[in-house]
Amino acid sequence: MNVTAIIIAAAVVAVTGIIVGVGLGVFGEKFKVTVDEREAKIRECLPGNNCGGCGYPGCDGLAKAINEGKAPVNSCPVGQQPVAEKIAAVMGVKAEAGEKYVAFVRCTGDCVNTVKRYNYTGIESCTALTVVPGADDKGCGFGCMGHGACVAVCKFDAMHIVNGIAKVDESKCTACAACVKECPQHIITLVPAKSDVRVVCSSQARGKEVMAVCKKGCIGCTLCTKQCQFDAIHMNGNVAEIDYEKCTGCGACAAKCPRKVIMNRNAAIAAQRAAEAAEAAAAKAKEKAEAAKTE
Repeated sequence: MNVTAIIIAAAVVAVTGIIVGVGLGVFGEKFKVTVDEREAKIRECLPGNNCGGCGYPGCDGLAKAINEGKAPVNSCPVGQQPVAEKIAAVMGVKAEAGEKYVAFVRCTGDCVNTVKRYNYTGIESCTALTVVPGADDKGCGFGCMGHGACVAVCKFDAMHIVNGIAKVDESKCTACAACVKECPQHIITLVPAKSDVRVVCSSQARGKEVMAVCKKGCIGCTLCTKQCQFDAIHMNGNVAEIDYEKCTGCGACAAKCPRKVIMNRNAAIAAQRAAEAAEAAAAKAKEKAEAAKTE
């Protein structure tokens, strides 16, 4: 065995290691990324869903924007006010209470209200269905396809297909807007959670065409726009749209709509309560009548 060769090889390896180590140290120092401690603390406050609902590329992007003053502390739609208060404490500011928004599906074309053109059998995906000749199997080409593209992207179990149409569970919705971006029909939008009056249609077809394929679609009659005293509802093409900055929730437009395509949750709740009261009164009257018979 050549001892000299072994020594030379060992020396070469040792020198190479020293050179590489020194080089890594120099380059590491030169190109090191400085971590902002405040930004790291903000990132710890965020939920980590990386949904993009805030408009930034994930929670890291939002934490950086908040730290740099480019985004308010209440920008996270998932964490909402509790997270905003934690971030505000880190930033040393007051957390303003932001208005809660929820996703809303602008369509009422379920299995009862819409006309079926054919029975579709295939991949359960709205996105995949858009490349099929004729696209949706429903008569209306503007409404919900009902194959769950929005359901698949929702991380909070807030979207479900009910009777052939997408429905939002507002108690779980965080307004992350993943469903809004995914919907190939572009019929899902974000609305104030407190809004009671909503237009449940997005069809741009003319009135006669709408009536032929949907029992409750907007026919563009403009009666709703004439009822509003607050200039809060206007026509966008052939469908009515509400300006929630002006809407007072009076429900005049919903009361006048001949197709009942404008939903008034206040009226619906009142009607439900009235029905329950009438049912209770009838039950009580029946009990009295039966009691009188036994006397």
